[in-house]
This record gives sequence, structure tokens and C-alpha cells, in this order.
Amino acid sequence: MTHRRLLTTAAAAALLVSTAACSADDTAEAGDDAEEEPAPGLTLEDVQEEGVLTVGTEGTYRPFSYHEGGSGDLTGYDVEVVTAVAEKLGVDVHFEETQWDAMFAGLESARFDVIANQVSITEDRLETYLFSEPYTVSNGVIVTLAENDEISSFEDLDGKTTAQSLTSNWYNVAVEAGADVESVEGWAQSVTLLEQGRVDATINDKLTYLDYQATEDNENIAIAAETEDQSQAALTFRQGSESLVEAVDEALAELAEEGTLTEISEEYFDADVSQ
Repeated sequence: MTHRRLLTTAAAAALLVSTAACSADDTAEAGDDAEEEPAPGLTLEDVQEEGVLTVGTEGTYRPFSYHEGGSGDLTGYDVEVVTAVAEKLGVDVHFEETQWDAMFAGLESARFDVIANQVSITEDRLETYLFSEPYTVSNGVIVTLAENDEISSFEDLDGKTTAQSLTSNWYNVAVEAGADVESVEGWAQSVTLLEQGRVDATINDKLTYLDYQATEDNENIAIAAETEDQSQAALTFRQGSESLVEAVDEALAELAEEGTLTEISEEYFDADVSQ
């Protein structure tokens, strides 16, 4: 979950958490280099009259939107949350699976009504899209061996070795903290190097750690420190969909009060990441 730029080590971690996902260029050229206008927004009445909320999602983004076993039914944290929201609105839900790079273009062209794919709320996106209240919050974390007592802050990474993907922006945080970086392909390899004693730590999103521990329950590793600021992911809509967003916010509030969001969260993470 993924994408930031750095000023100082502390600021870097905070900035990383506040802009967790990146978007592609969402505009297309139409004749003479003119930008194609986005489709108009949807009202709650539009959706209820149609009887279906059409949702854009990847379908390959575990544990948020994926097919169990690669070919089973679409499932995941985001899938269950938006399905519960649609039920509150009294409509069916239909999923349109698409790659991340095409996600926002699909929303603007009205291929779907809303994106449910861990889209982080950022200042840039707020200028173009409408967001629901967040249904996921997360911090950046340092993960070490459980017995490690030398690392308890990002400052403690100075001179230590961390395992990071060179294409991940967590790599930038590690470098800014003064760590030596061992290149890896992903989280699983980071954990292996950590357990082998070849690195001192790895930096990643807390949701990645929670998802891993929900299935592996690895007592050898633990969170040593985490950022104070949180990223917030929300359902994403076209401009002009204010009444629909308001209704979705009411549905999310009811789901939170009923404990449904907590139940869905604990199903996938063994923790409540919804607040």
C-alpha cells in the first residue's frame, strides 16, 4: 500500500503516511490536445433509480480486493465494506475490475460510480474528486526481531541495515534515516532476511504487517516504532456526487456504530483498522 517524498526523517515518515497511494494521469486528449471533460456526478436518486452501485476495484490487491485462490469469488476488506454500504443504500453492487493505472480514468468516464481500492485522501486528489469519510487508517512501522531492544524510533535506524524494495518509497525513508539498505523484492523476503539476522529492520505499512500476522502469527518479529500521522483511505467519487457521498457517509457511520466495520476489519487484519 504505497508513495511519498521526503524533507527530514520525521517529516518523511509523516508525509509517507499522508499520501499512501499514487494515481496515474487521469485525463485523456480529445482532438487538438483538448482535455476530455469528466462525466457528470451521480446523485443518490440516480443510483437508487438504477438499483445498482457500480464499483471500480483492482481484484488483484490482497487483502483489499482479490479472488481467493486466484479464481474464486471477488472478496477482500474493501469489497466487503462497499458491499455493506450498498446494502444500506438499498441497492445491489456490481464490481468492475481494472488496473490501478486506469482506475481514475474509469471513474471520470462513468465506467463506474465509485472506487473502492484503498485510495488515500490527499490534497491533490481533493481538488479533483469527492471522498467519503475514511474507512481505513494506517501508520508506517519499523519491524524488527521481537528480541531487538536497540531500535525504538526512526532515529535509531542510523547506521543500521534495513531490507527494502528499491522501488518502494519506504526505501527513501530508510535512507533519510541513515540506514544501509539491503535490496529485496518484497515483504516476504524482508521478513526472511530479518529472521536470518542479515538485516536489523524493515520499514513498511502497518496494514502489510497486520495482514501477514493474521495468517502467519510470527512471534519472531514485532513492531518497534510507528509514525504518528496516519494515512486515510476512502471511497472516491466524481465531482457533483455530493448527495451520494452524504448518503454513503451516513451508511459508514451506521456500519461503524453497529460494529460491522470493526468485524470486517478484524476478519482480515485481526485488528480494527477502520478508525
